[in-house]
Amino acid sequence: MADILENFPLWAALIAIGIAQFIKIPLHFFATKTWQWSLLLSTGGMPSSHSSAVTALSTAVGLKEGFSSNMFAISAILGMIVMFDAAGVRRHAGMHAVVLNKLVDEFNHLLEGMKSLKVRPNQEKAKKLKELLGHQPIEVLIGGWLGVMIALLVQPFF
Repeated sequence: MADILENFPLWAALIAIGIAQFIKIPLHFFATKTWQWSLLLSTGGMPSSHSSAVTALSTAVGLKEGFSSNMFAISAILGMIVMFDAAGVRRHAGMHAVVLNKLVDEFNHLLEGMKSLKVRPNQEKAKKLKELLGHQPIEVLIGGWLGVMIALLVQPFF
């Protein structure tokens, strides 16, 4: 158990996730003038906590094991895949959710209109999908930079 408390790469990544998630709240407030505390546990948004985590992890592994180590190579490649996925596949899934949600709205409107007719559909209202899944490339870039900075700031404590 004591080994976990001394695991610099693990703590750098966890701290990076926490800080990135927390930063989303005041950034959202400055943009919208509303507090949205649910962002603390949500996906998507600025900065990317996925990118912060994997870059903090890779930086910490590089600092601890050496940037020519196999461990750094593994963490760096997996980090690149996560960051590519955050800005690519997950972002496009969010775009699909926007279109599907428009269809859901139209379907629900149709159901409401059918209530006045003698036709009684057995369908329940469709639920909307979460749209904020992935990240804009700038969110991934800022998240990655944040992760590197956090690992460098946390290193002296290990």
